[in-house]
Amino acid sequence: MNLSLQKLIDEGEHQKQDFKFCINDSKKIAKSLVAFANTDGGRLLIGVKDNGKIVGISTDEEFYMVESAAKLFSKPPLSFTTKQWISDDKIVLEITVRPSTKKPHYALDENGKWMAYSRINDENVLVHKIQLLVWKKQNSKQGIYFSYTSDEKSLIDYLAENRSISFAKFIRLAHISRKKAEEILSNFVLMNVIKINSSRDKTEFSLNPEFDLTTLSGNKSGITL
Repeated sequence: MNLSLQKLIDEGEHQKQDFKFCINDSKKIAKSLVAFANTDGGRLLIGVKDNGKIVGISTDEEFYMVESAAKLFSKPPLSFTTKQWISDDKIVLEITVRPSTKKPHYALDENGKWMAYSRINDENVLVHKIQLLVWKKQNSKQGIYFSYTSDEKSLIDYLAENRSISFAKFIRLAHISRKKAEEILSNFVLMNVIKINSSRDKTEFSLNPEFDLTTLSGNKSGITL
């Protein structure tokens, strides 16, 4: 038994580690690689069952499947590093992906659509539209124009009294369009006023307790950030 490999396996699957029994579909692997790149990075241990049992792989075939996933089924293409582990004559291939500086990355799904994923605990979860807008604004050289109007204030006031709010509920609360809600929420996330809390089932928004809300009241006339 390779004790160093076993130590990794004993961690189980988590936000920065995933097990794959084998690779028979590069598109599915692309989803995991993209999720790691869009979040905190991570590693795939290929040749390991979900229960941690080592079954081993044929590295040449598995490597080329991963390479296809990273180069052909990920957009933009992803870089990765590999390491080969041997335990009881069985080979495990470790694939490591670093957190990307070119977010978002998309994976081509079974229906031919490019979808962005993030890694939440031990799951690959679709990225919410607000997070995509935040990344788009971060990559833009134009900055954002922020104005603290009654619409923005209604959101802050609600979150000051409640733990979180969904995107749909904010639209109903403020009586605004979907586009306007997207603009407000993405601006606030970009400014670190609120945080996105996502799971497989839902995405909600909550106040960042470390942000000084008194700084918002001076922005009623509008500023560019």
